[in-house]
Amino acid sequence: MVSPLWVAYEANLGTLLRSCDAVGACMAVPKTAHYRQALDTGDTLVKRPHVHWIDRSKSSWLRKQATSRIVAVEPAEDATPLTRLEPARVRTVVLLGHEYAGIPEEVWPLVHEVVEIPMVARGPSLNVAVAGSLVLYRLAGLM
Repeated sequence: MVSPLWVAYEANLGTLLRSCDAVGACMAVPKTAHYRQALDTGDTLVKRPHVHWIDRSKSSWLRKQATSRIVAVEPAEDATPLTRLEPARVRTVVLLGHEYAGIPEEVWPLVHEVVEIPMVARGPSLNVAVAGSLVLYRLAGLM
């Protein structure tokens, strides 16, 4: 399973890296100095899970993942609730959008399924690292 990140902050990358390690997933992030610094700062693991460094556009990289199931994590009207998300049986790419802007428009045509995490609170969404971690655990069949 690969978890590409669209936008994340230093703490989010470290948290998501630990979640990837816990479920046996790898992570795909843009190959920029910002992301390298964020991973170096947030990584407290003795052995880091595999990281795919994307050196082309994110949408171009996603198009090359055509044989994978692409799951976007986003509040949406027809989204699958997290409790009904089936564990991954094929290679699955999890798209995590920006906490405020969401998944970029240009990649929506590539998405196979949208999953949302039901919330009772007033906030529009969870922190991206928390949301990503919950979805990774569910896809791994661990919850």
